Amino acid sequence: MRHSSPEHAAIAERGTILRCQVGSGVHGITVAGQDDRDEMGICVEPPEYVVGLRSFEQYIFRTQPEGVRSGAGDLDLTVYSLRKWLRLALDGNPTVLLPLFVPEEEIVAATPLGRELRASAERILSRRAGHRFLGYLRAQRDSMLGRRGGRHTNRPELVEVHGFDVKFAYHMVRLGVQGVEMLETGRVTLPMPDPWATWLRELRRGEHTMEEALEAAAEMEGRLTGLVRTSPLRERPDEEWADRWLVDAYARAWRREAGAVPA
Repeated sequence: MRHSSPEHAAIAERGTILRCQVGSGVHGITVAGQDDRDEMGICVEPPEYVVGLRSFEQYIFRTQPEGVRSGAGDLDLTVYSLRKWLRLALDGNPTVLLPLFVPEEEIVAATPLGRELRASAERILSRRAGHRFLGYLRAQRDSMLGRRGGRHTNRPELVEVHGFDVKFAYHMVRLGVQGVEMLETGRVTLPMPDPWATWLRELRRGEHTMEEALEAAAEMEGRLTGLVRTSPLRERPDEEWADRWLVDAYARAWRREAGAVPA
């Protein structure tokens, strides 16, 4: 069991405004006996960690010790400071954006500030996300094909059974499908609907070939490449709104913590 530090653990617990599941479970693409539970949180750190000499960007908790891969039933939790989360979200990071779209039943905790954030997706999203989805799709493909660091996988048991790392393949195609949906509609449907949900579960079970996965990813990559130019999403996120909201959110959270004014 590992924590970033007891100090950061206390900040994350006390200041959390939103926490939810973000792994395969929320996508609806779990495979029995294989999946851990990935959660993401967002917290407001105390004033001394913003204007003082101390700093807080994120807190990490893993059931397993450092260097040991998580297994079925393990928890991997990352809690970002609100400032860091919003910077990553404005840049279009695919994983960081998920808390904006997870269904209510996947929310572990949410304060009024957290719900304000979830209601602001249209101001946060932009065509930048398309570029990030493309980058993540290509990274998963390169990892599957052994182009990153010369290694095909850190899951050799999957390669032994299926001939390739089906988890890299699944993420590669999933990112393409969800990226296209986001750029076309401004939303991501969670859990993923059919026919892709069924197809991706089949892929994870080894019922599709690597060539089929590469073909599906290439189709999504092509659509994404076009959508980064033609998507109805704004070209850039509303950074002026984000800056104003962030300052106000921290001020309200600190006043509430001090017991001076209700948030």
